[in-house]
Amino acid sequence: MTKPLFYAFAALAMLSACAEPAAQRMGPDGRPVPAVYRITGSDVAQIQVRMRDSINTVRGQQGLSPVELNAQLTSAAATHARDMSVQSRPWHFGSDGSSPIDRVQRVGYQGQFLGELISETFETELETLTAWLGQRETRSVLMEPRMREIGFAWHQESNGKLWWTLTTGAPAEMAGMPGR
Repeated sequence: MTKPLFYAFAALAMLSACAEPAAQRMGPDGRPVPAVYRITGSDVAQIQVRMRDSINTVRGQQGLSPVELNAQLTSAAATHARDMSVQSRPWHFGSDGSSPIDRVQRVGYQGQFLGELISETFETELETLTAWLGQRETRSVLMEPRMREIGFAWHQESNGKLWWTLTTGAPAEMAGMPGR
């Protein structure tokens, strides 16, 4: 692991430490009882901003430009997160055969689609981001120099299972421009 990437992970750990800690329940055996990470409607904006800010912290440490949330990319991400739950499998194709490119076009995104990250988990958004940063293929999507916009959404099932989708793009005026 490179030194800048180590610092990026350290910064992400510090950001996650800022989140309000949940009270831990103990079972009859004295061991912690796992808690389900529940997301309410009032948490949506806070979670999306926390994800954006965390990505920007890591990108900034790599000398990359920050990203902003984009409503159209978020709409495409939300559609796919729910559809993965319906299909009960994490993959990049919709139940109607749609690709990530199809979904961003359907919502009217005029920029250039760059990538999509997905996850099926019971983990928080920051734990999911840490996992994405830990894999070369998914980290490269997050560190794409042309990326300036993200859409981030999820679908949570009644059992607490989360289906996360992050969609990335470059504004239309940047399409075709080299990175950094």
